[in-house]
Amino acid sequence: MSRTTTAQDITRIAMGAALAGAGITHLTVAREEFKNQVPPWMPFDTDAVVLASGVGEIALGTALALAPEKLRPLAGCAAAGFFAAIFPGNLAQYTERRNAFGLDTDKKRFGRLFFQPVLIGLALWSAGTIAKKRKRLF
Repeated sequence: MSRTTTAQDITRIAMGAALAGAGITHLTVAREEFKNQVPPWMPFDTDAVVLASGVGEIALGTALALAPEKLRPLAGCAAAGFFAAIFPGNLAQYTERRNAFGLDTDKKRFGRLFFQPVLIGLALWSAGTIAKKRKRLF
């Protein structure tokens, strides 16, 4: 297992705090905005989806920020999996022209789609899940 750099640690902790903060807003002040992001074809109660994803984000954020070094790669994989799992909601927000969180134009909603892979990569990189392979020259 490779040790993470200071840049990775700062990124991981910031991502963890952002995830936990977003999760808290799912349960409180932004609940209606998040409900607007749940695709109408989702076969679950919209409010239940928002509440469950909020609890999940709090847990993932806490794990990403505070996991012991040995478990950080697992936390990074879990966060990356979460970001991948919510991508269909982002896609639905674009294709169904659903407004939420200032994403009120096709251009903004389309741009958001490209941010999700960045989050996936950052979660994996910051947790040390992706280790740079080094070639030995000698």
